Amino acid sequence: MENRSNIKNANKFLKEVYEQPEALKATLDYFLEGSGKERLSQCAQIREKFKKGRMVFTGMGSSYFISGMASAMLNQYGIASQAINAGELIHYQFPVLNPGTLLICISQSGESYEITRILEKLPDNITGIAITNEPESTLARNSSVVLLSQAGKEFMTSTKTFTSTALAAHILALTLTDRMTAASIFNMRSVVDTVGDLVKKPSPSLQDAVKWIVNAGFVQIVGRGPSMAAVQQGALMFMEGALNPASALFSGEFRHGPMELVKSGFLIIILAPDGNTYTQHLKLAEDIIHFGGRVIFLSNKPAQASRSGLLNINVPCADENLFSIASIVPLQFMVNACAIEKGHIPGEFLRGSKITTRE
Repeated sequence: MENRSNIKNANKFLKEVYEQPEALKATLDYFLEGSGKERLSQCAQIREKFKKGRMVFTGMGSSYFISGMASAMLNQYGIASQAINAGELIHYQFPVLNPGTLLICISQSGESYEITRILEKLPDNITGIAITNEPESTLARNSSVVLLSQAGKEFMTSTKTFTSTALAAHILALTLTDRMTAASIFNMRSVVDTVGDLVKKPSPSLQDAVKWIVNAGFVQIVGRGPSMAAVQQGALMFMEGALNPASALFSGEFRHGPMELVKSGFLIIILAPDGNTYTQHLKLAEDIIHFGGRVIFLSNKPAQASRSGLLNINVPCADENLFSIASIVPLQFMVNACAIEKGHIPGEFLRGSKITTRE
């Protein structure tokens, strides 16, 4: 498994993985010390106006996954919001947008077809906040407040833009819930350091994880709460960046049918931070192993089991709301190694492109 000392020889996908700590630090500094601080103040003022209104997050792909993470965080703290896939919003749910709606559009490029189409249809009396990596994008030019991630240019399957955009969305959620405190800032600085550690020294268990994934052919990834952003992004990366079939699922849904798939050769990756549903994840892992499956367990609290079907990968992040940012890193290394093992260029687009400009 490659580490930071090999960055000069790394492929394009891995180079962008290695750039994440700097991108995250730049994003955090932008909001705490740079011009982003004033833009957060504007968001706080907007929040007062929409306290009793509707908040809608929207995006596509990675940005939609992050929308769900941010929306879940607001709901957790008593501010009603929802995440709607931008493609669904255009064609089926657009009437929910009215003058009492705060629309938060997330798009790393700011040029995704669905987002630009929404902006074309959007009435002038809708207030919009943008989270994007591109200050001159269509999204940025057509939003009331623009929050910028600081990932820099990215060419392969989303890695550093995912984590930086997720951090920006987390910061917005803290602002909208009035929870930007010394403790929350400490947690964000800690996750930046954690990502730095994870890219400098990948878990030695990743080599075994890759063998399991390649042998299984298909990988199921599950989680709950804000960790679902990494669950969904992980499955997308396996499909897009390694051409390896994968699926993302709420772990609570797994017993409602998919458990019937478990047998020898079945593989599941469980994202299980120590928090509201750690015990449920541990029990799920035990049952899957009992039925002959294999479990890769990503957590800051390793599962205590001696069975051969369990592989622990330590992700030292204690804040459930930030776990997606840290836990995606081991998945990125798995995707890279799986792609190479299968004879593919990691993260390369064969039939699509970095920016999707058509439906």
